[in-house]
Amino acid sequence: MKKLISKKSIFILIVFVLVLAIGLHVHQKTHFNREVSINNVLVGGLTAKQAFNKLEKKDRETRIYVNGGLVYKGTPTKSGFGPTDEKYIKQALNKQYTFFPSGQRVNILVEPSNFNKQDLPAIENQVSGKIDSLNQNRRAPQDAYAVYDNNHVKIVPAVNGTQYSKDGVFQQLDKEYVNGSVYINLKRTTPLSAKSKTVKAEKDKLDKLCNKEVTYKVQNKKYKFTSSDIIDKALYTNGHYQISTNKADKKIDMINDAQSTLDKPFCFKDNEGKTITTSKDGSYGWKISKKKAGQSLADALINDKKVIDAKNDIYGKGFSHLGTGYSTISNHGIGETYAAVSLDKQHAWFYKDGKCVFDTDIVSGTDSDSDRTPKGVWYIMYQQSPSVLRGTNDDGSKYSSPVQYWSPFTLSGCGFHDASWRHDWSKTAYKKTNGGSHGCINMRPQDAATGFHALSKGESVIIY
Repeated sequence: MKKLISKKSIFILIVFVLVLAIGLHVHQKTHFNREVSINNVLVGGLTAKQAFNKLEKKDRETRIYVNGGLVYKGTPTKSGFGPTDEKYIKQALNKQYTFFPSGQRVNILVEPSNFNKQDLPAIENQVSGKIDSLNQNRRAPQDAYAVYDNNHVKIVPAVNGTQYSKDGVFQQLDKEYVNGSVYINLKRTTPLSAKSKTVKAEKDKLDKLCNKEVTYKVQNKKYKFTSSDIIDKALYTNGHYQISTNKADKKIDMINDAQSTLDKPFCFKDNEGKTITTSKDGSYGWKISKKKAGQSLADALINDKKVIDAKNDIYGKGFSHLGTGYSTISNHGIGETYAAVSLDKQHAWFYKDGKCVFDTDIVSGTDSDSDRTPKGVWYIMYQQSPSVLRGTNDDGSKYSSPVQYWSPFTLSGCGFHDASWRHDWSKTAYKKTNGGSHGCINMRPQDAATGFHALSKGESVIIY
């Protein structure tokens, strides 16, 4: 008898436990755990329907806190929940389900279908401004970085700061904005570590600049530049090199002193074989830009080029800022094709490949400060046929003179042209008051065509 009772008791106990478990499961499946909230509204112990009704009726008020301080307070608005949102509450119910009742605090975010986010951009601006304000008197951190210095690459370690970071702030704000109240606890900005992949990549890139050599060709001469000759300091950031090349300046100055022709006097032999040294004035010639040369040499190191030419680094004056005569080595840099004008003799000679192909009497600018033809070595900027010369007379009146042939060589308007209006072609015309030109080289109409075709763009013009 005792044995039968014992079995019956066990059976009843099992049935009771099963009924209890089923009941517990049913309750847990249909009710939220007691510490569960949706959008910071407590729904613990409620069914999905009850929770939805509570959320639908609950007004929403936006409050944004940064490090515990209230940054933004909005006016109360409707929750935004509508009939179509009840299914999301049921999904939240399933999401928080536990077989046994749980006292763990959980806040589930559910964005209503009619939720209004129009104030969010303004709130983000206020939060950003608050962080900027907090950071004003705080020390910024310094990232670790690699630096090339004296043909060696070293790592400069990071320095911690006290400034707050904005990283993740706006993502949190966007995600939790539906709560109404958002509590943002700022973290300090973490500097880039010396062991980071970024710094390692910087070092690898800078290591490639060390112990290299580049041959710099300047006309017919070659110069050796090492990494140490070119680079003072170099960084590699955001996928680009930042290279200071002041070290190369001294050597470029030396090359310019030896070879450049801009702003230097020239020597040539006149028609009588006499050596003439010209004025250093004029626009003809070239010079190496230290800035361009430094960049070209640095690029050569980066791209592992062994030889580069200085022709891309030169500059000049006048119509062409790229310089003239770089490819010319003969005749002290003037070349064998040029025009020469003697102001004393009032005569011009036109040379092709070292031979005089034409010469003629001319009239130059009146020998006065305003109209004198400038001495020096210039170059033909361009040629035009026909053309109209326009300018201002000494008395302030304007002139407009049609010509058939025009070859200017100064930016101030001096050039070779025919002068059909001129009657005085004497050797002393330019010495008379208003007897010469405004600075141009006047040619007789019957000679102008030959002179025009004897010249070419870029050709040097010697005025002496």
